[in-house]
Amino acid sequence: MDLAYLVTPLLTWITVGPIKFLINSVRARKWAFNLVGNGGFPSNHSAVVSSMATLIALREGIGHPAFGVAVTLCFIVIIDANSLRQHVGKQAAAINRLAKDDAGHTWLRERMGHTLVEIAGGLATGIAMGHVIFALFGRG
Repeated sequence: MDLAYLVTPLLTWITVGPIKFLINSVRARKWAFNLVGNGGFPSNHSAVVSSMATLIALREGIGHPAFGVAVTLCFIVIIDANSLRQHVGKQAAAINRLAKDDAGHTWLRERMGHTLVEIAGGLATGIAMGHVIFALFGRG
């Protein structure tokens, strides 16, 4: 197996995490350790899947079946990040409001999904990372 396909999602995740942390910290005007995880700019998940799709497109071509699978996975991840997970966050907010007086209630994280801007940032970052890894590893 070519290591570039294994390294791409890992390097993308490692690159996007600190970027997201710094952007969230600037927005919150404090270290945003509590905002690490789901949600925020750029979308980690969108970056990872788009970096793989980009690498496959550059190495194998857009006519390769693996590229079609990668693009399909991108769409699934984006739809999940934008719609399903945002609805989960809204449900968590409603549950938190209902249970605010319950001393035993474990507070649910409300920031779950991504906005379209956050997803676009993840896609742009992922495409850039795909190009960087292609430049580093070449055709394989």
